Amino acid sequence: MQSINIAARLALAGFFAVSGGVAASAHETHQTAQAEDIQIGTTKLNDTLAVLSGINGFSGGNVIVSSGPDGMLIIDDKLQTMTEKLNAALDALGGRNTLRFVVNTHWHFDHAGGNAELGKSATIIAHTNVRKRLSTEQKLEAFGMSFPANPDSALPVITYDESASIHLNGEEIQLVHYPASHTDTDTVVYFTKSNVVHTGDLFFNGLFPFVDVENGGSVQGVAQNVGRILTAFPDDVTIVPGHGPIATKADLRVYHRMLEDSLALVSDAIAAGKSLEEIQAAGVPEEWKSWAALIDEPTWLAIVHTSLSQ
Repeated sequence: MQSINIAARLALAGFFAVSGGVAASAHETHQTAQAEDIQIGTTKLNDTLAVLSGINGFSGGNVIVSSGPDGMLIIDDKLQTMTEKLNAALDALGGRNTLRFVVNTHWHFDHAGGNAELGKSATIIAHTNVRKRLSTEQKLEAFGMSFPANPDSALPVITYDESASIHLNGEEIQLVHYPASHTDTDTVVYFTKSNVVHTGDLFFNGLFPFVDVENGGSVQGVAQNVGRILTAFPDDVTIVPGHGPIATKADLRVYHRMLEDSLALVSDAIAAGKSLEEIQAAGVPEEWKSWAALIDEPTWLAIVHTSLSQ
């Protein structure tokens, strides 16, 4: 991602640092001081499903918990630093000791950070590429960050290339790989009876997303696969995004339009001979300016530019 300028690099590096990345920064110290204030809130979806989300700070991605007579399954497991609080939330939903399965939607540390601890007793399930990436050192070279190989307990034990199903607590849970999206490891999870889908980081609700174009991701791929998701599930499906509030298809359509608008804006500017700096100076349309939170506006435009330039 060589085309990201210094300001954009600092902004995105700050996001990774406060989220648990390896590189040290002033943000990291601030997050450590405030970590005790971050809590995990629970939203019940029905008798068996609940969503765990961060309160008062960044705890990692949204987690779905299925808890019932067959035991417990969770989709993603937040930052490593949140594992103790995650366990407490699981205890309140039926008991951490009933946890049988952990599904990773992708390899990033804010979604698989609890693997090392939870994998000591639960079975981790993920796409084949998640195991490949978690078992070796990973780098985000544009930001000078590295993530060491994970211990064996953090690695998926069951992997698949295209899809898999888990039958638990009265419903089929479908896992489908969506290639070249947020990463090269992404899975979308559908609870067929509950009509609930977890998109992982293919969907940041109301937020500019981070797309890992250095490691198999593509903004074009995200846009294409979000379009697939819009046609794959019922109109009344409940959508749990990787980040942001629980959503509907209407929310996902707005996100899809933002992706397509951003791609068109940057593509047209490149065709007109404009530099990345000129594109960043012009910014995004007013409609999307409020989406700059986890990822700021110049960084988002740089990610789109890099993805289109590959």
